[in-house]
Amino acid sequence: MTYVGLTSYLKSRPEMVIVEKHEAGHADVAVFSTERLTSEAMNRLRALSAERTVPTVLMASELTEAPLLAVVECGVVAILPRSAVTGDQLVDSIMAAAAGNGVMPRDILGKLLKRVEMLQREVLAPNGLNVAGLEPREVDVLRLIAEGWGTDEIAKELQYSERTVKNVIYNVTNRLKLRNRAHAVAYALRAGVI
Repeated sequence: MTYVGLTSYLKSRPEMVIVEKHEAGHADVAVFSTERLTSEAMNRLRALSAERTVPTVLMASELTEAPLLAVVECGVVAILPRSAVTGDQLVDSIMAAAAGNGVMPRDILGKLLKRVEMLQREVLAPNGLNVAGLEPREVDVLRLIAEGWGTDEIAKELQYSERTVKNVIYNVTNRLKLRNRAHAVAYALRAGVI
């Protein structure tokens, strides 16, 4: 699907509004179409994600060699095989992206999950971290804070000194650039670790 074909099709759909590049700040979703994910295409995708923080639908002909984690880092939430995608699938994917959902073929999803598992096993776990970037004792402290426990109660429960509990909280908020305890708890909740 060419740029002209893509834009003319989307313009014909009443639920779609095409935003020109100079008005891209008003877009809800970006659509990025390429034949292959070459280094040049990845650079354009990175530039797109740096310019705006909207979810991106990626259409590419060759997806097997795609650097999946790098693509996800660029805000891609939907991946479509360019040669096989229908207009309705494209519109559904754009609508899903706008709603905060993701769409991708099962084989690509499987590869992405394997890469995430490898990242957890080979990078995060050896450094004592989980996918949220938290150590197990940080998760324990944040879980108890979320339950309304005070510093002294947490120290007794976990058999730490109060100073250690305060240091754990300080380290989490400082490392992750969080404002306070409540923000740290909210971060852990959103990350699904407590």
